[in-house]
Amino acid sequence: MSAPPALRPPEFSRRTLLGASAAGLALLVTGCTASPADVRKTVTSEQADELAAQLGVQEALVAAYDAAVKADPSLAAGVKELAAQAGEQLERLRDAAPGATPSASPSAVVAPAGTAAKGWLRQQVAAAATSHATACVDQSGPRAALLGSIAAGLRGQDWLLA
Repeated sequence: MSAPPALRPPEFSRRTLLGASAAGLALLVTGCTASPADVRKTVTSEQADELAAQLGVQEALVAAYDAAVKADPSLAAGVKELAAQAGEQLERLRDAAPGATPSASPSAVVAPAGTAAKGWLRQQVAAAATSHATACVDQSGPRAALLGSIAAGLRGQDWLLA
């Protein structure tokens, strides 16, 4: 008679191996793709303060357009569209910074009388563009894009005022 087969420990079958591999892979994929908070949408207090400051810069620019037209009424037709664009940009900034109040409200802005008003206005536009471009670097995501876009638009206005 033949000897009974030796008892062997249960084998680790291919099915068991494939099942364990699939389960491990599923856990790995789930762990790697969990969506953390999008850091581009997270606003630090410094970024919020800077955006509020840029809101003040844009408000001052809108006031500068009004002051320039008061100082030299002949500018009204030439800057009407540019002033409207500055106002739209201000609204976009307000939408991006809900509840923010500018760090400094624009005081009564007075432009030099006569033809000097246009040169003064151009300086105000250039200063606002520089301020927005500088602040853009410290922002992220849509806020950075907004400030960069406004800065570029104001550079175009500066060129048109030349």
